Amino acid sequence: MPKFDRDRFDDVPADLDRVGAHRAEKRPGSGWIAFAWAALAVGVLVGAGVIYLGVANNSFQFVNPSSSSTAEAEAPETETETTAPAPTPSVTPLTDPSQVDPSVTTITVLNGTATAGLAGSASDRLETAGWVIGTQGNASERVETSTVYYSAAEDEAAARGLAQQLGITDVESSDAFPGAAVTIVLGADYSA
Repeated sequence: MPKFDRDRFDDVPADLDRVGAHRAEKRPGSGWIAFAWAALAVGVLVGAGVIYLGVANNSFQFVNPSSSSTAEAEAPETETETTAPAPTPSVTPLTDPSQVDPSVTTITVLNGTATAGLAGSASDRLETAGWVIGTQGNASERVETSTVYYSAAEDEAAARGLAQQLGITDVESSDAFPGAAVTIVLGADYSA
């Protein structure tokens, strides 16, 4: 191995403590900043995922179904089993939508199935026939039988006309849907 003569780089002063690359010491708490950014990113991604799944599954509800689910939850189980079938309607169905004042008779269509867009297609069908639909959305729970509910006796004729238009046989009086004179809840038996 060759031997080189000594030069000025071979003599290192004795008071020089550092040798090589130097980094400043880490500031206290700097690890928490990185953790906070990571937690924020995870929160944003989870929130975006929940919103995307809600939109993709059409599971957001834009109506106030709490009163209907509360009324159904409070009803005893035996009451629904002992209720007699409704008698034959004595009110003639109102089939001419122009005779209904949309400022007085509000119509809501709710999807009570897992089929996405069912309330929208039924609303379009009714609007094509001349009915004015106020609100549409998803019901708070899944139902098997489609039913048209009316809140006051003067809305029964319109409710029966709407039921006839959609091919629904069940029409009932109910105050479970405040804010709408007639509420149509589409069940699994409804076919568009």
